[in-house]
Amino acid sequence: MAFSIPWESLFGGVLLGISATLMLLFNGKIAGISGVLTGLMTPKTRDFAWRLLFALGMVSGGVLGVLFFSAEVPQTFTIGSGMLVLAGLLVGIGTRLGNGCTSGHGICGIGRLSPRSIVATCVFMVVAAMTVFVRLHLS
Repeated sequence: MAFSIPWESLFGGVLLGISATLMLLFNGKIAGISGVLTGLMTPKTRDFAWRLLFALGMVSGGVLGVLFFSAEVPQTFTIGSGMLVLAGLLVGIGTRLGNGCTSGHGICGIGRLSPRSIVATCVFMVVAAMTVFVRLHLS
């Protein structure tokens, strides 16, 4: 297997870091996706507009990526819609229990040297590695 430098991933990571930094500097807000989306579900008048624009920006960024940069999008899922709903619910519960998601802890929290975020991100990575191992070797 040949190794290639994933330039697109590097560029995307840099953009995420820059956007999270600018959000914190100019708005005093942490760009944690689960927190942004939770705020949309329980809107406060002064927070709703920026949260909605943030969410629309994420969706439109994905659409623009597919339209203009020939990004590959899977056409079919091998699991049913019920399993997708269950997975979404479990992710939502996990982000509430963990007080945030990978973007909040991994990008913003580590950048602020938050001990809780450093531990949470390490736990995310260990569980992800174990999941990959189980999926590749035990299924």
